[in-house]
Amino acid sequence: ATGTDIKPVEIVVFMRSVKSRSFFEQMKGRGVRVCNPTDLAAVNPGEHIKKDHFVIVDCVGVCERDKTDSRPMDSKKSVPLDKLLQAVSLGNVEDEVLSSIAARLARLDKDASDADRAKVVSLSGGKTLRDLARGIVDALAIDATQDMPPAQAEQRLRDSIWPFRTPALREQLLKMKQRADLVIDTVTKDTLLDAAFTVGSDRATALVQSFEQFIAQHKDEITALQILYSRPTRAPLKFEDVKALADALHAPPLNIDEGALWQAYATLRKDAVKGATQRRLLTDLVSLVRFAMQQTNELVPYPERVQANFKAWLAQHGKPFTAEQQHWLEMIRDHIAANLGIEIDDFEYAPFNAQGGLGKVHQLFGAELPKVIEELNRELAA
Repeated sequence: ATGTDIKPVEIVVFMRSVKSRSFFEQMKGRGVRVCNPTDLAAVNPGEHIKKDHFVIVDCVGVCERDKTDSRPMDSKKSVPLDKLLQAVSLGNVEDEVLSSIAARLARLDKDASDADRAKVVSLSGGKTLRDLARGIVDALAIDATQDMPPAQAEQRLRDSIWPFRTPALREQLLKMKQRADLVIDTVTKDTLLDAAFTVGSDRATALVQSFEQFIAQHKDEITALQILYSRPTRAPLKFEDVKALADALHAPPLNIDEGALWQAYATLRKDAVKGATQRRLLTDLVSLVRFAMQQTNELVPYPERVQANFKAWLAQHGKPFTAEQQHWLEMIRDHIAANLGIEIDDFEYAPFNAQGGLGKVHQLFGAELPKVIEELNRELAA
């Protein structure tokens, strides 16, 4: 490998094919290095006293094969990704365009979140970012296509770019690229813009205003907002609905994070905000929306709200529970705090399955279990 201290050699053995001309020449260059006669005699004693040539042992016919000049995959670095994707969506199958897209998809895969990867799979017909990149690379491979009729080789290329005809997939890739980009300005000299104490509150105000404008503008479009705006609540709020709302807030141009938003409210209304230093859960977004809509006077972490509702439910229930039943009720409470609700199937998974799962909870609550679950879902998530 380049950068490795390779000692002079007198025999170069090729055990596999080498496609790159520069790599082939580099390997031959290893054999050209001058070898001290004393060092040579120490490892290969014989009549010769100096190295005046070297030998290539070609086990795979590499010397007879045509070589290609190696080049970077992303040969269109100056062309933005949106232009490249637009080109292939219109049927462009130039090698440089396709290889550049493959290189950028491979880089995107390194920085992509699990949620972004899942979206790509759903929009591409089941292909991951790595699958899409590999499909292009395989279609461009000379060894795989050199014996094909030209029409078949071109069709192989067109098949590799077929998923990019989907506008939603191209849009998703561009969003991921925008989030992954980090622009570092090494030319412009830094200048102090402001030295006042109001900068933090100004930024907090801008963030809160952006959030509140967004939920007001999309209250009839996003399911979670439709449910939270309806009074009384017309349907139970689902975790998937809140996740979709969070994805919309995280996406450009808003790029709003729940933790930063919570801190912004704490800056502006310190007396009305609790738990500013706590780690945020996705369900805290419910508390943020309700507070922004002025449905509550305090911004309280969602788990704390669930805990308060749980205590009220226990007080109103009247019937005492055993210690084991109480323990299971508290586990159900914590599950609702993190997931907005609980269903019978959830008892087959952690943490319930480690303590007996569905069978155990049925044993503890019997025929009352469906009623208990219904009440907890309704009262705790209220």
